Amino acid sequence: MLFNKVSYRRGVIEGVIIYTFGRLGALISPAFFPGWLFVAAPLLFLLCMYVLPPVWAAKRMISTRRERLSKRFWWLGPRLAVCCVVIDVVLSLCVGLAVGPFGIQLGPALSRLQSSSTGIYHLSLSDYLGYELKMAVTLFAFFMMAVICTRLAGSKFLRFTMPAGGDRVTL
Repeated sequence: MLFNKVSYRRGVIEGVIIYTFGRLGALISPAFFPGWLFVAAPLLFLLCMYVLPPVWAAKRMISTRRERLSKRFWWLGPRLAVCCVVIDVVLSLCVGLAVGPFGIQLGPALSRLQSSSTGIYHLSLSDYLGYELKMAVTLFAFFMMAVICTRLAGSKFLRFTMPAGGDRVTL
């Protein structure tokens, strides 16, 4: 491709920017969107949070001709996940937690952690840490898997030749 000429650092930065866009979009309640956007917008934000950052970063980075999965690509998924978990913690504490399909935004986690223990807005520390732990595990798993699959799909690893009569067809 024409635009696959960026450095490792720029690939990670672009992946983090895409994740941040998806995470900020996940703060919006789906009921805000009219008509068919009620379904499409949250799916776009989920795509920007979990799938696009590692695929975009791994696809755009420069690699040598024989390089498939070098050490830097093995570490791309975890490094990208660590950056995104830090962004998630900052956004959760300062702006709010990601909203589920039928949820509403209850405010920043920092103020919810300090609220009284009986209100609907209260968030216990164990609930918040559990949320962040689930997010971290999910990001590490998805990003690692997506980077590996993207790198293998970009190389000749998944291509094979099958006989088709007198000619051969390469897929």
